[in-house]
Amino acid sequence: MKIAQIMAGAAQGGAELFFERMTIALAQAGEDVLPLIRAEPARVSRFADSGLAAQTFRFGGPLDFTTKPQLKKAAQQFGADIAIAWMSRAASYAPQGPWTLIGRLGGYYDLKYFRRCDHLIGNTQDIVRWIIAQGWSAERVHYLPNFVEDFAPVTPAPRSSDGQTILALGRLHEVKGFDTLIQAMTKLPDATLLIAGEGPERPKLEALINTLNLAPRVKLLGWRTDTGALLKAADLFVSSSRHEPLGNMVLEAFSAQTPVLAAAAEGPRETIRDHVDGILVPIDDAAALARAARMLLASPAQRAALAAAGRARFEAEFAAAPVVATWRATLSRLRPR
Repeated sequence: MKIAQIMAGAAQGGAELFFERMTIALAQAGEDVLPLIRAEPARVSRFADSGLAAQTFRFGGPLDFTTKPQLKKAAQQFGADIAIAWMSRAASYAPQGPWTLIGRLGGYYDLKYFRRCDHLIGNTQDIVRWIIAQGWSAERVHYLPNFVEDFAPVTPAPRSSDGQTILALGRLHEVKGFDTLIQAMTKLPDATLLIAGEGPERPKLEALINTLNLAPRVKLLGWRTDTGALLKAADLFVSSSRHEPLGNMVLEAFSAQTPVLAAAAEGPRETIRDHVDGILVPIDDAAALARAARMLLASPAQRAALAAAGRARFEAEFAAAPVVATWRATLSRLRPR
């Protein structure tokens, strides 16, 4: 198949990184793939390192009248069978043509941007149900999961303390609920919390940490590229999000065989089998989060059982091989005949 992958996203972000992984994985599996992207030099370089020559476009505002015809010309010259628009901005510019136009959603996006698409992909079953509830026919909406890196061979990061370590990952944004997790740390006096991420909530989170006198035990690490090493060094991974359509970090914790504790936002609630491969607690409940963390930190056997079950889920459902195979089969079925 000839697959045009269209992305107008930012330099960093979960959807953007998965777009890169899937684009490269499809090419490595033998498909002919053309990345059509916003001009992000680091992304262009990563594609080049994998043997893919990305084409770049402006993807500007309402007065950008050049990107859409340029994308159409690129797809025509490529001879695309499939064009996949990743997220809303890409979908608003994605051209129709003799190819099948597919919109890929990693959240509950405004569907007006996808109205020209022939089919939609959601990366959770809940997103698929939501799209159908908005009026799309079930025959045109498909569940295709994400995959994450296999962290089994990764060496754990050096531990920063002698006590137990809790790890959280994600953009420092109100929706991630890091304030609730920090409040829970007041009830976990023997544990250290590391939060790897950056974002607009940093000043508020720093002020909360200082107000609660937690500076010695709660550290904001900034953006990190050693996610697997951090996860493998942690005793417990916590997702405290108030809203999380999927939560790639839960899948990454599964991959690293790190036990998972999560607030029951949309994605974690769908992904985690409570008390089998993770523990779920109510959203925005610092006391419940602290109780569950305290229980898990006190029970190495339970942590090990959850971690092993999570790793098994990763291997069966969220590793590259099964996910790429599912994507290829679905795209083959949807391409024009």
